[in-house]
Amino acid sequence: MKRRQFLATLAAASTISPSIVRAAEPEIFQTGGVAINGTDPVNYFNAGKPDSVMNKHSVSWKGVEWQFNTAENAEAFMATPNDFAPVFGGYCAYAASLGYLAPTVPEAWTIYEGKLYLNASLRARELWLQDIPGNIAKGQANWPGILG
Repeated sequence: MKRRQFLATLAAASTISPSIVRAAEPEIFQTGGVAINGTDPVNYFNAGKPDSVMNKHSVSWKGVEWQFNTAENAEAFMATPNDFAPVFGGYCAYAASLGYLAPTVPEAWTIYEGKLYLNASLRARELWLQDIPGNIAKGQANWPGILG
């Protein structure tokens, strides 16, 4: 089968059954059922930095375990989770602005207008910072369609 025929067949199959092309991704970025690499999202707001990722306190929200370095942070999160949970489910905000999902690392973050945004790398964060309002608008336009 020639490449052109193969691509045409693949395109036709994806219109018949899109589920064979891509499975839906979870709403929250997680590894082993733990959100955002086990980093305490409240700590970004309270301490202005990510924590050590060795957290003793955890809660379940949106079907995922969220970890916290203090019981007070866990309680604050559960009282108003949307105030602390990262935008775009903890996936890379810059990638969301480009229309795809990427995992994140704790040290690549920004708080903008009271919301937490995470990025895949420090380089992605640099690109994100070049136009935060524009990148947010693009990411919101792409979300949640990029989840699959």
